[in-house]
Amino acid sequence: MLDPIFRDYGGVTAFSGPVATVKVHEDNVLVREALSSPGDGRVLVVDGGASLRYALVGDQLAQLAIDNGWRGIVVSGCIRDAEEMGAMPIGVKALATNPRKSVKRGQGVSGETVEIAGVTVAPGDWLYADRDGVIVAAQPLA
Repeated sequence: MLDPIFRDYGGVTAFSGPVATVKVHEDNVLVREALSSPGDGRVLVVDGGASLRYALVGDQLAQLAIDNGWRGIVVSGCIRDAEEMGAMPIGVKALATNPRKSVKRGQGVSGETVEIAGVTVAPGDWLYADRDGVIVAAQPLA
C-alpha cells in the first residue's frame, strides 16, 4: 500500500491496471512520450521525486492519456489544470497542484522500477486505486 499522501484529481476515482513507469525530475517530456503511446488499459506511475515545484501532468496530457487508452496516472509530484481534469474520464492521483509548467529537457528514465510513497513499483505490476488509497501487487488480484 502506498503511503496515504495522494489526492484524487481525475474524473474517475477508482481505476486499476498493469503499471508502466517513468522517473523524472521537474521535467515532463518522458511523461508525454509515455502517454503518447498506446495505453492498453495501463496505469502510468510517475516518480517525480515528490517535487512540488512544477506540474508534471496537465489537462492536455490527461486528454492524451484518454485518447490513447490509459486507465490512470499516479504522480509522485504535482499536476495542473485540476478543475478541467476533474471532469475528464480518467483516474489521476497526485500529491498536489501547481500552476507552473515543467521544464522540457527530456531527462529521466522509462520502464524501470521506481520507489514512490514507500513502495517499490515495477513495470508490469498491478495498481489498484480508489478513494481509500493505492495498492500495488506483482500480479492481478482478481
